[in-house]
Amino acid sequence: HEHTVNLPVSQGLNGFFGQFTLPDFGAVTNSKVWVVALTMAIVASLETLLCVEATDKLDPQKRVTPTNRELLAQGIGNSVSGLIGGLPVTQVIVRSSANIQSGGKTKVSAVFHGLLILFSAMAIPNLLNLIPLSSLAAVLLVVGFKLAKPSLFKEMLKAGRIQFIPFIVTVVGIVFTDLLIGIALGMAVGVFHILFENLKTSYFLKQHEEGELIVIELSEHVTFLNKGAVLQFLENIEPGHDVKIDATRSVFVHPDVVEIIDNFAQSEKHKNEKIEVIGLDPEKSKYERLTIKKLVNQAS
Repeated sequence: HEHTVNLPVSQGLNGFFGQFTLPDFGAVTNSKVWVVALTMAIVASLETLLCVEATDKLDPQKRVTPTNRELLAQGIGNSVSGLIGGLPVTQVIVRSSANIQSGGKTKVSAVFHGLLILFSAMAIPNLLNLIPLSSLAAVLLVVGFKLAKPSLFKEMLKAGRIQFIPFIVTVVGIVFTDLLIGIALGMAVGVFHILFENLKTSYFLKQHEEGELIVIELSEHVTFLNKGAVLQFLENIEPGHDVKIDATRSVFVHPDVVEIIDNFAQSEKHKNEKIEVIGLDPEKSKYERLTIKKLVNQAS
């Protein structure tokens, strides 16, 4: 029977409830228990959140699941399950997609699904034990192919490398390691791409029709990561062009970037041009150099 489902077979209700095991609270002081519990909590929560996002996309009515309430319900359920010797539960895309494909539209479908599993485990375990594991594997393969068909990979590839690289790294990481490591790798690559793109989005360049005025509009958040991009752009401006630096949209400008702008405005190279700075007040950058204050006051 090693290649078939292996459910415990109980004799009557007493035998079924006799399988429940009360927790051993003496293990609370064991650090290994806390490590395993924390790992399972993180993995189960991540799996549920991923499943929630996938389920929302499959929903014909495009409703949005309240994730906080979902995790709260899962936490309560897992706590009760653990107190009677049960395994932790998570939301699973196989059951969710089956409910959607069967026409389920409300919470009743999930409750009915759970009751059906409970009834099957209590009433017909012998019948379930006849199911080959290969059949379950085939079902999972079919469902997985429907959810991750080749067209999905093509769509992600068309979306650009910023979307595709974290996506494929996550997939490969999950397949060859586990869910937690795969998601961590995907998040790390995603954060790297965000930081890399942020380097290039510190300003928006506009140029006057006659080409005499260069307008630089700073973005909402200009961090120290943008220092190199701003410095390089300002250094490449040739003498003979008036420059207007507009920071009215900016919420925060890093002091290092403000210092670069200040040095540019005071540079000997552009002493004969009009350098105008708008909206770059000290409150946005916590930069207290007197020269930039004078420059701001003069420009305003």
